[in-house]
Amino acid sequence: MKIRAASCACGQLRLSCEGEPVSVSLCHCLECQRRTGSTYGIAAFFPRSKISISGVFSDYSRPSDSGYAVMHHFCPSCGSTVFWEPTRKPDVIAVAVGAFADPAFPAPTKSVYREHRHPWVAAPE
Repeated sequence: MKIRAASCACGQLRLSCEGEPVSVSLCHCLECQRRTGSTYGIAAFFPRSKISISGVFSDYSRPSDSGYAVMHHFCPSCGSTVFWEPTRKPDVIAVAVGAFADPAFPAPTKSVYREHRHPWVAAPE
């Protein structure tokens, strides 16, 4: 079984993810834009039982565009958001694809909140 490692920028907060992600999604919502400082966020969703977490993290809860709360977990040292828990999907944990720093990571298979997509950003159909 493949094990993928994700971490924050300073390496203090680490996740080990077993197997393939359930899905990989590119999100154009305004909150993901603010969270990443980019034009979108990309999340890999793994079953909660397939993730182990080490290190210290802080939390930030916010409502999502769908109205459900999302609990973001970030490194208190470097500020990187590494993973989050969407309450509308309690069986999975979302991990920031950039935290894997792996160019071979599976590409997104869907794009959500496309109404907020910057027109120059290409997205999976």
